[in-house]
Amino acid sequence: MTYRICLVCMGNICRSPMAEVVLRDTLAEHGLTEVEVDSAGTGGWHAGDPMDSRALETLAGAGLDGSSHRARQFTRDWFGRYDLVLAMDDDNLRALRKLSGGRGEVALFRSFDPAAPEGAEVPDPYYGGQDGFDEVLRQVRAAAEGLAKHLANR
Repeated sequence: MTYRICLVCMGNICRSPMAEVVLRDTLAEHGLTEVEVDSAGTGGWHAGDPMDSRALETLAGAGLDGSSHRARQFTRDWFGRYDLVLAMDDDNLRALRKLSGGRGEVALFRSFDPAAPEGAEVPDPYYGGQDGFDEVLRQVRAAAEGLAKHLANR
């Protein structure tokens, strides 16, 4: 049976697509082929746009390819498609919970990183420099590894 996960940030051009690419790679490394991963944004202003060039470059530097990504907006009816919806930060978590109307499992992505403090977020690197994208990559790798281990044990 396929398990479906959607990773969500604000515009779906930085954090959530980076997390999507990293999580897919991590799940493949763990042999978890029955898990599907998507990403989306709570806002739709970037819908159809490719991933931010800095996010693409950061992934490429890690040997990962995000070039096929196109931004999408998460909508209420998507809760029926996914078993788990993971937000990058508290603002998006609140927006998703409001949108869900109590349907679906929604949590913070970094809650799967055993080294992260409770309530840890993946900060938005959009208005900063390259170091912010490097930090996002580090954080999503740790959360992806924790999530893969969690899924392998269920």
